[in-house]
Amino acid sequence: MVEIIKANATHADLIVEIGTQAFTESHGHSASKTDIESYISKTYHKETIQKEFNNTDVYYHLVYCDGVIAGFSKIVLNTTNKNIEDSVITKLDRIYLLEAFHGKQLGSKLFHFNIELSKKNNQNGIWLAVWTENKKALHFYKKMKFEIAGAFDFKISETHSNPNHIMYLKY
Repeated sequence: MVEIIKANATHADLIVEIGTQAFTESHGHSASKTDIESYISKTYHKETIQKEFNNTDVYYHLVYCDGVIAGFSKIVLNTTNKNIEDSVITKLDRIYLLEAFHGKQLGSKLFHFNIELSKKNNQNGIWLAVWTENKKALHFYKKMKFEIAGAFDFKISETHSNPNHIMYLKY
């Protein structure tokens, strides 16, 4: 059974744990260990995550599979991008699934859940940044009708960036 629940500040430790593990699994080979650790220490810090819950445009959701935490998503409503002309759009900031749960259609269910949430909030579309080397994610987003709208250098540390595509799905 798949269950998606809205996260709150009490889930910060869980988001830190899942985010650290999922980012390491999917991007750990994209930069040096020091650079990856630098990114994780800034991004997946309990206080950082807890502060985000003060922003009413930020939504975290947890996905469970048979009662076991499998991953999370984060969207930010009303977040424009210089590569996209539309306004009143959502940023799909993260969909992270632990490797043990890949292939169970959880990413697709979480993705569609977030699309519906974005639409319910009267957004005109949704965009994201995806690493150009993440072929699995690129394939998924293209299958979901996203189009490449631009490029972005994703800064992992002061000394390392990874090239990303900005992808957009207009509703």
